[in-house]
Amino acid sequence: MSLRIALLTYATKPRGSVIHTLELAQALADLGHRPHVFALDKDGQGFHRSVTFAATAIPASPCKGGTDQLVQQRIGEFVQFFRQHLQQNSYDLYHAQDCLSANALAQLRAEGDIPHFVRTVHHIEAFTSPYLRDCQEKSIFQPDRCLCVSDLWQTALHEEYGITAHRVINGVSNRFSPQPNGTESAIAENYGLTGQPIYLTVGGIEPRKNSIALLKAFCQVQAHVPNAQLVIAGGATLFDYRNYRQQFMALAQPLPEGALVLPGVVPDADLPALYRLADAFVFPSVQEGWGLVVLEAIASGLPVVTSNQPPFTEFLSDETALLVEPEVSQIATALQQVLDPTITQRLVTSGPSLIQRYRWRTSAEMHLTLYHQLVMPP
Repeated sequence: MSLRIALLTYATKPRGSVIHTLELAQALADLGHRPHVFALDKDGQGFHRSVTFAATAIPASPCKGGTDQLVQQRIGEFVQFFRQHLQQNSYDLYHAQDCLSANALAQLRAEGDIPHFVRTVHHIEAFTSPYLRDCQEKSIFQPDRCLCVSDLWQTALHEEYGITAHRVINGVSNRFSPQPNGTESAIAENYGLTGQPIYLTVGGIEPRKNSIALLKAFCQVQAHVPNAQLVIAGGATLFDYRNYRQQFMALAQPLPEGALVLPGVVPDADLPALYRLADAFVFPSVQEGWGLVVLEAIASGLPVVTSNQPPFTEFLSDETALLVEPEVSQIATALQQVLDPTITQRLVTSGPSLIQRYRWRTSAEMHLTLYHQLVMPP
């Protein structure tokens, strides 16, 4: 039975859960199903990459209020769109990938527009706002089924919410590999990548990425290795981290020109070559749903430095990454160690066997088991 599956995500720009949604949709399509991805589009530019399955960018208007008002508006934009869309279309499954879309689907179910819905909990935020806490709790308690991508958040859902979540996996696309595709020289010139070594991280500048600690560690290394470069790609996010970014930029002022490269959201076609141009991938994040970019870096043949904590320790070991406490001195030491040829060789050699365990087709098959249970109960 070919399923019609509506997959909802909060943005058209590349973030972990957005990439998960698009890759899952492609794998479902490859297995003969009919996924349709719906994403909020705040700048009118559509999805950050082309896809071969149905995809709709839902217009999202600017919001003059704070974060609470922004979230409320975004939920409303999902609901308003689907009230009209469902008059002419229907799906066997509705699957939310975040708090916003889950709240929208809960409202649509309460109004009788959809029969049920699923939500993947990629991670749980420590909100201080009562409204945001309420939204998050509704997005966890109200779905007919909850999924998660790591043991860390599966345990948190059980212990903190009493929810038994179904465990699925992430994957990594075949386009991430150590093999050059001929675009490397042009991309290096375009982004000003002239350093040696080049440290890369993907995800932008924000507190949970531990960006300031990474910057401070890099400054220590750069003082002794003047040609070193730190590239921080990405940055599309729902929340406003303006104050954190200002603090980051102030700390970066003493660095020489070109030592810090901030390309923003990198075009999807450039990303595989950007990985290959780096000498090491550094990701000292203090909170992640999983860490898709770590898998992409390993698949690209890069040695990786990341935090010695879940969820990274669920799929990484000392044989596959340099695992460090995410504080400045240990990050700085690892930035130097990761370039040691002996260490690099050990980490890179162990990468292929790890990557083979994480494929999007496998993830899609795990999802389909749950989908069929919901659509065709015994």
